[in-house]
Amino acid sequence: MVFVLASCSVYETFVNLTRLQFKLDKVSNFELNGVNLSNKKAISDFSPQEILNISGMFATGKFPVSFVLNVDAKNPNDGTGGYKSTDATIQSFPWRLLIDDKETISGNISQPISVPGTGEVTIIPITIQMDLIEFFQNEGYQSLINLALTLGGENGSTSKLTLYADPVVKTPLGNISYPGEVKIVDYSFTN
Repeated sequence: MVFVLASCSVYETFVNLTRLQFKLDKVSNFELNGVNLSNKKAISDFSPQEILNISGMFATGKFPVSFVLNVDAKNPNDGTGGYKSTDATIQSFPWRLLIDDKETISGNISQPISVPGTGEVTIIPITIQMDLIEFFQNEGYQSLINLALTLGGENGSTSKLTLYADPVVKTPLGNISYPGEVKIVDYSFTN
């Protein structure tokens, strides 16, 4: 009997764990060599000083960007649908980022994130710092500016981004890793 109850508890924990859902939300605080792009649509929106700053850095073979990629996490374990209400704590979230289907950098969250079992969205902020030239060395100045504006400009979008993550969730039975990577995109929740 104890074995059956323990098996049911393990199964229920695993089912609740795999019901967590993720989706790319938006990019915020996008900066190209210290120049904030949030109010820019095109290169014509840059001041002469900003153009000098960015083109000077490009001439040195560097194109540093920094931004926050916000990932929506939703925990549908709200007590409906035959599952008991269960909060989830994401202990670890090893990730790797693809831009235009090109693998770039990887990392992890710096601290655990609680995702309440309410069906509401919790944001997982991922701080990104990278050099675009390191990964797009065959692209010219204008192409890299356009890529930066596409990601973090006024009309910025996460459509060129794909995040792969391997969430580790705290449970009463200990930390449990997902059985494989989760592909996270901007148009639908995945689990």
